[in-house]
Amino acid sequence: MVQRMDSLTVSTPGRICLFGEHQDYLSLPVIPAAISLRVKVSGKPRNDALVNIHLPDIQDEISFSLDGDLTYVLERDYFRSSINILRRNGFTFSRGFDCTVRGEIPIRAGTSSSSALVVTWIQFLALMSNQRAHLPPEIRARYAHTAEVLEFGEPGGMMDQYATSLGGILFIQFSPAISLKGLTSPLTSFVLGDSREAKDTKSVLSRVKNSVSEVVQTISRNHGEFTLQSAKEDELERYGKELNSEQYRLLRATVRNRELTFTALQLLSAPSVNERKFGELLNEHHRVLRDVLKISTPKIEAMLESALKAGAYGGKINGSGGGGCMFVYAPEHPERVAEAIEKAGGAPFIVRIDEGTRIEKDGELS
Repeated sequence: MVQRMDSLTVSTPGRICLFGEHQDYLSLPVIPAAISLRVKVSGKPRNDALVNIHLPDIQDEISFSLDGDLTYVLERDYFRSSINILRRNGFTFSRGFDCTVRGEIPIRAGTSSSSALVVTWIQFLALMSNQRAHLPPEIRARYAHTAEVLEFGEPGGMMDQYATSLGGILFIQFSPAISLKGLTSPLTSFVLGDSREAKDTKSVLSRVKNSVSEVVQTISRNHGEFTLQSAKEDELERYGKELNSEQYRLLRATVRNRELTFTALQLLSAPSVNERKFGELLNEHHRVLRDVLKISTPKIEAMLESALKAGAYGGKINGSGGGGCMFVYAPEHPERVAEAIEKAGGAPFIVRIDEGTRIEKDGELS
């Protein structure tokens, strides 16, 4: 009896970063949350080695053969790199497939549309492979990070892949080893706002990461024991003479963001969440990102201000910054908040916390 898959659909959510923005690539903790905007890959196997990918959202088509090595022909050739990563990990493909990719997640806007796509594609491929594997969420995330980030020498961390693959609200620590903790906090409505301002994720990530790395290197020359993971807020003045004023502000901001993340962890781990306090912490995190890391824009500031005046409890820029999205927590009257964001020039989406990657439709076996 031969196994035959008639069709397959896999979907993965986008994500917002509640706390720890620009922290994961420094091996500092983060708290992301998956949201109810998803990317979906649907397809069925062929009788030859061709892979045809229909991309109606961006009016594009990609086709290639599984015969031989897959050489990258695009700057970020995730469809091919994912197959290469799976092959290196023992997966084989006897047949190609026709598939369609559709998404609800704003593209290139800081909500992990690319990571959600790669995570979805990795799981779709694993099920389409000869091994027909339903990957554990952590393995799926690691394969996706390799295919998206490591394979192309990108500066990003692993938050996006874990957040989208596992779903829900996560507390992720990266040092001394990766640990994941799901938070079952009863948060309700968020409103995401897409500024529709183009952003250069790679450039912003490189600028901030390189600046913080330079601070750490400067301090470490005379203080070999120094780490961002253990530095105490009330002891940072001892390093002030070794840094210029901008570097010192960046050091304090980085450690402050770390402490805000731990404060938020305590808040979200409580049996009942103080939602007003949650909103205040979002606002404080945003002020650090805006005033020190300088990743906000005038339009995003206008969108946040309008949303807060309309009743949102708090909010922040989302993702690497320099454009893209913001979000607010709006448990009361989210429709009114969404309208305020739209009047400020943004495209609003009322979202909730969502589950991770799921198999929405699996083919019959015969």
